[in-house]
Amino acid sequence: MDDKIKISLQMGGATYPLTIRREDEEIVRNAAKQVDTRLNTYRERYKGAPLKQEHIITLVAYQFALESLQHQQRNNTEPYTQKIAELTELLENYFKED
Repeated sequence: MDDKIKISLQMGGATYPLTIRREDEEIVRNAAKQVDTRLNTYRERYKGAPLKQEHIITLVAYQFALESLQHQQRNNTEPYTQKIAELTELLENYFKED
């Protein structure tokens, strides 16, 4: 049985009620904290600039998307998997000749 809890997250000056699995609470709260921290960082950085709230939110979303793609790229094992397959085939062919 899933142990669900109801929590309220504060992000960008608004409250968001969520129902989540109990074991996900820490990571969900940390994610909300990161969003709020980055929103505040961009607000400070562009204080006085004619940026609307949705532009700041777009910058935060872009930053998270970029970091996610960079992380995926670093963890892409496809080139290594292909090379291992090639080497395995090479070794198998070598030992078949003996």
